[in-house]
Amino acid sequence: MTPLFEVAVIGAGISGLGTAIKLREAGITDFVVLEKADGVGGVWRDNTYPGCAVDIPSIAYSYSFAPHDNWSRKFAPQPEILSYLRETADRFGVSEHLRLGVEVLEASWDEPQRCWVLDTGDGEIRARSLVAAAGPWHQPSLPAIDGLDSFPGPVFHTSRWDHDVDLTGQRVAIVGTGASAIQVVPSIAEQVAELHVLQRTPQWVVPKMEPAPSRIARRLGVHRLGWVHEFNRRREELILELTNVAFNQRWGQAAFKWIGRQNIHAAIDDPALRAALTPEWSVGCKRLLMSSDYYPALARPNVSVVSTGLTAVRGNTLIGEDGSKTEVDVVIMATGFKILDMPIADKVKGVDGRSLSQHWDGSPQAYLGTTVPSFPNLYILFGPNVSAVASGFLIVESQLQQVVQALTHLRLSAAVSLEVRPNVMRQFNNEVQTALQSTVYNSGGCRSYYFDKNGRNGFSWPWSARRLRRMTARFDPSDYVVTRG
Repeated sequence: MTPLFEVAVIGAGISGLGTAIKLREAGITDFVVLEKADGVGGVWRDNTYPGCAVDIPSIAYSYSFAPHDNWSRKFAPQPEILSYLRETADRFGVSEHLRLGVEVLEASWDEPQRCWVLDTGDGEIRARSLVAAAGPWHQPSLPAIDGLDSFPGPVFHTSRWDHDVDLTGQRVAIVGTGASAIQVVPSIAEQVAELHVLQRTPQWVVPKMEPAPSRIARRLGVHRLGWVHEFNRRREELILELTNVAFNQRWGQAAFKWIGRQNIHAAIDDPALRAALTPEWSVGCKRLLMSSDYYPALARPNVSVVSTGLTAVRGNTLIGEDGSKTEVDVVIMATGFKILDMPIADKVKGVDGRSLSQHWDGSPQAYLGTTVPSFPNLYILFGPNVSAVASGFLIVESQLQQVVQALTHLRLSAAVSLEVRPNVMRQFNNEVQTALQSTVYNSGGCRSYYFDKNGRNGFSWPWSARRLRRMTARFDPSDYVVTRG
């Protein structure tokens, strides 16, 4: 007999684990967490490339209800974050709800039964409510490059790092200059014979201020004092909020550009290379990057910057959009993820049998980034337009306020489904899009992954993280069509 759970959660990364913990806290224990991989951790399980680390201060990059007080660095490396997630899952009893190695192939709403039917690689599962916690940083974005599939050497994405490939003495190309590339480049520059960085557009990169933890403070255990930890966490969250404000002010733009240029000039002597590395668009228009060793790595004699996108591959030769040719032995794709065309959207089908992707038609929209008309009892974490200048944990916890209250309302009202009203979602999204027009994300002079194929910003949150937390704190049943059974 097909099991019927109260809630099914797809994904066991930051979002999925947070959901499980909050469900248990609310007294909801009849749920299952489905994870297609063999372990928890999501993006921090998958990304094992050299130099991988968080770019949000570690003290703010954790669940508020499970503070970690002993990071080795201000910006923790990937193994520490993964270890934290595993330990937190065990500590809060999530493991007993986990089903690892189970991939959701399709999730369809069964209207007569008022439940979700999940087709998995491990049989059928039914659930009254569904939480899509797969996240946007899940599926690598691999551009269609003519001839790349016939490249004779290793080709892999940074999030699928091939640790069997020895880069020592190799001629290596890194395609892209985003968040992962600026961590990989300095980590392998000394090891390879040649490193060619294919830069389609330059990025603003500011120094990564990372003082070593105080030995005296660590020895005395000052970091373990609850009030000290909370003060430091709130301080870092405030700095992130002020960064968001600064992005959209003239004085802030001037300050960040000065810092970014100084970061370049401190390491790069060649005027031509300086010019190639300096963006023309506003700081914050694309994701602001942090590194103190990226530019010094680019200044090494065995490293070159190819200021063009990759257009074709012929044998071992990479051909740039400007006609330039570069011969390499290994190609590493640092080309990001399918942020707005998340694969999960193709798998989830609503009351009319159409998928989320078909409903969105290239422009993802959701009420508070979480609920969508025609998809009853579905909750999307890290959904459209909730990405603020803040810790991902803060964003997830904000959304979970809505999710847990909605699930609790279902219980207490003896209802069988909740479906957000179309006019509620439409009004919310109109307000978001209007507010975005005056932000640096929309008017900063660049074309970023924030924009979908229809030219709409479906990624950014236009206001403060505090406002996101405030708006999601109160669940209003009148925003939903409540069906009682």
